[in-house]
Order: sequence, then C-alpha cells, then structure tokens
Amino acid sequence: MGLKDQCRGATMNFLSHFYFDRESDNCYHILGTILPDLLKNADKTIVLHPEKLHHTDDAVNSLIKGWNKHLEVDRYFHSADFFLHHSHELKKLLLPAIEGSPVKPFFLGHIALELILDNLLLTTQKITVDDFYDHLDGCEIMVIDEFLTFAGLKDNTRFFKFYEEFKKHRYLYTYAETQQIAYALKRICMRIWKDPFTPQHEAAINKVLVSYRETLMSNYMSVFEEIEGKLKEE
Repeated sequence: MGLKDQCRGATMNFLSHFYFDRESDNCYHILGTILPDLLKNADKTIVLHPEKLHHTDDAVNSLIKGWNKHLEVDRYFHSADFFLHHSHELKKLLLPAIEGSPVKPFFLGHIALELILDNLLLTTQKITVDDFYDHLDGCEIMVIDEFLTFAGLKDNTRFFKFYEEFKKHRYLYTYAETQQIAYALKRICMRIWKDPFTPQHEAAINKVLVSYRETLMSNYMSVFEEIEGKLKEE
C-alpha cells in the first residue's frame, strides 16, 4: 500500500461526513457514511466494494447507500479548490515544524485540514457529537455483521473489536478541544511511523494548527456548501 493510499486509509473526518446527513433519522445510513473509514482504521488491509450490491433487508441497503454517499463526498471534497489550496498551505507551514520527523508533509497537511474542519463544525455548533454517537448506538450488530458478510468480509473480528472501542471511548468529543488536534494527528501517524514526533514537534505542530484554525474560521463552511450544492445537482 502506497503512502497516498495510507493517507486515504487514515482519514479521520468522521464528523465532516456526518454533517451532510445530520438531519437523517436512519442510523444505518449514518453508519454507512463513515464505515469506509472505520474499516480502514480497524484494518488497513480490508478492501470492500459493496457499491452496486442490493440486499433484501432495508437496513443493509441503508448501509450501502450511506457507503456510496461517503465515496461521493470524498470525491467532491478531495477535488475541491478549498481542499487542494489549504492542505498545500498547511503542508508548507508544517514542514519546518516537523524537521527531522519521518512523517511526510503532504500526509500531515491532508489529515490536519480534515481534523481542523471537524473541530470547527463542533465548536461552531453545526453538529453535535451526541447526535453522532446516538446514531451509532442505535445500530444492531447483527445488521452490521450481515452487511460485512454480504460485502465479502470473511473475518470481521478485528473490525468489531475496533468498532466497540470506538464507541466506548467516544474520543471524537476531544475534537472540540483545539489543543487535541495535534495529539489526534500523532495517533494517526503512529499507525504508519513508529515514533513520528518528539515533544518539540508536537508543540510546534500545535502552534501551526491553532493559528491556521483561526485563518479558516471565517470561510470554512464554503467547502461544505459547495459539496452540498454538487450533491443536490445529482
């Protein structure tokens, strides 16, 4: 798996995906919108393509529909001028902050922007973490298991272990704390590099992220509005 694939696999913008379906009352659709990232975080070797599948169970089909929505949003987001510009700017600003680190700057710029956007959605009250976790808690394991089996996953042990921990620890609440963004970045990087940052790196990264968050504050919703417009055109 190349670094760009790892970058996609390590993405953590769960709340940005949730934003586009925040009005939905279908917990399986909501779970589907983050399931590609959950699976990659549980086990980066998992590769599923349920996009064109159709099941006899409406709940499983809702998961498939949510999965397809995730892919749609990612396609629009990663090709948006906003993403291309700001991930590049963050890469440049973070380069001196991580001097001597094995972490690739483009990787850091990509993930940092996604985490800042999640933070801004929370801190400006566009969404709530309570609503997000309420949806996940409403999904039955047997339905998720049926979806995974139907999609071709032969062993879901690692996924469900990760999924239960993900729900139990509810770490997305920490995304509302700007100082925690650098820590979240470190945890993501540790999945690829053993010792990604020194304490000095972390302090320097945090300084860049806090400052860049203020830069984005006034216009960050533009990318969400752009994507919503494209989704409505389809």
